[in-house]
Amino acid sequence: QVQLVESGGGLVQAGGSLRLSCAASGRTFSNYYMGWFRQAPGKERDFVASITRGGETTYYADSVKGRFTISRDNAKNTVYLQMNSLKPEDTAVYYCAAKQYVSSTYNTWGQGTQVTVSS
Repeated sequence: QVQLVESGGGLVQAGGSLRLSCAASGRTFSNYYMGWFRQAPGKERDFVASITRGGETTYYADSVKGRFTISRDNAKNTVYLQMNSLKPEDTAVYYCAAKQYVSSTYNTWGQGTQVTVSS
């Protein structure tokens, strides 16, 4: 199973940008579909974005469409989430996740990285 470690979170003002990274190890990274999720205090974990194994196709939650971009570098075993035009409501712990099959649920998770957007 792949292991995931997120980084890049922090405190940013509204309108600013952050880039999250998720480094994978342990298995062939290119065999995995990757996703980003987030969980705000007192709320459930929500889908943010996902990307196919080769990076050809991406999906986004409506709330982040046009502001966030997911990408991956299979040579570096890393998936990224570029977040622009950040809003206070984007404040959450962000998690990356992996799965091997398009029809399966995400079954491998990182430890999360905190993103705080001040108004």
